[in-house]
Amino acid sequence: MKALLSKAPGGPDTLELSELPDPTPAKGQLLVAVKACSINYPDVLIIEDKYQFKPERPFAPGSEISGVVEAVGEGVTDWKAGDRMLATVGHGGLAEKVVLDANRAYRLPEGRSFAEGSALLLTYATTIHALLDRGHLKEGDTLLVLGAAGGVGLAAVELGKAFGARVVAAVSSEEKAQAAREAGADDTVIYDRAPFDKGQSKALAGKFKDALGPNGADVIYDPVGGDYTEPALRSIGWEGRYLVVGFPAGIPRLPLNLTLLKSCDVCGVFWGAFAARDPKANAAHVDRLFRLWEQGKIAPRVTDTFAFEDGGKAIAKMAARGAIGKLVVEVGG
Repeated sequence: MKALLSKAPGGPDTLELSELPDPTPAKGQLLVAVKACSINYPDVLIIEDKYQFKPERPFAPGSEISGVVEAVGEGVTDWKAGDRMLATVGHGGLAEKVVLDANRAYRLPEGRSFAEGSALLLTYATTIHALLDRGHLKEGDTLLVLGAAGGVGLAAVELGKAFGARVVAAVSSEEKAQAAREAGADDTVIYDRAPFDKGQSKALAGKFKDALGPNGADVIYDPVGGDYTEPALRSIGWEGRYLVVGFPAGIPRLPLNLTLLKSCDVCGVFWGAFAARDPKANAAHVDRLFRLWEQGKIAPRVTDTFAFEDGGKAIAKMAARGAIGKLVVEVGG
């Protein structure tokens, strides 16, 4: 089989399309022919050895796949060859075939494309965990979403609306603002590209406050970090919850006096660890996501697809923060 491999730390240009032996499913596993693999920001980090997990090389990036079951391992009774599925795999998705534990796979609903299926789990499961378990979002709350046109950002806009919140989407361009509006955002804030000096940071905080209203944000969803974090935190409401999701703009340093003045919480969101520690709670969230998907309240937005051999270009576009919605690599025919 072919796989797009990272053989040494580096950027997307270092990935090599190589031949590997076909894997074989062990007990309790599925062998899957990968049809589509969506790209997420951890794919940018993992090939540079900047992610919290560092797989042994060579490895293929790609943590979110959809495909068709080719074979099942011993003891697997609820899957068979030909079944359509989707899953998160940590890494290895940019390969023609993968093996994974059967209990990590979900059925791809009829009528849904492989591209859609590969774009659902990581962004929406991260976000539903963030909003409900960490942010305690409830109907009538005001939710500020940074980076609101990216994969997790649009998921936060959609889920925020599905849960009855007023959603303010913060983005870097009018094109991205329009994408957030189409996903249901009630208001938008367009910010400049960082870095910010003290005056620019204060001005951005003012923009956030104007859009949010006098009570500020009950919940702030931040998958961006960097210089955007402090202005957003300054706009939080009394006893608000600030959700730390990711850092493509850099790891911020917060003035902790702000948390005292607002009596607010700063909450880390690590969906992968949550799913491993509490699989039943995660499964309940995923079931709810499938219902929301069926009801049309959420819908993965795939805005660009790439050929298998161009998977590095998809990762490069993600690294440049040029993506709206989800980028998908079409691995198999």
